Amino acid sequence: MSRLIRMDQTGHSTLAEWKAGDETGYREAVEAFTRELDNGYIGTVSVGPGRATHVRELPLDADLVVMRRPIAGG
Repeated sequence: MSRLIRMDQTGHSTLAEWKAGDETGYREAVEAFTRELDNGYIGTVSVGPGRATHVRELPLDADLVVMRRPIAGG
């Protein structure tokens, strides 16, 4: 089962879940992913221990996609 979560004040909120072959679940996850992008969140997927990469499209085969706010810096 794949999950789309948003990091927030509560720790995280599950936005969507889908399985391989579940076109409706994946389509709903894409819609949730797009809404989060439109609200200023960044999508990330783990690429190894302690490493993640940004994604601009929801990967169908990712186990976990994390939406988070950009880190402010100076």
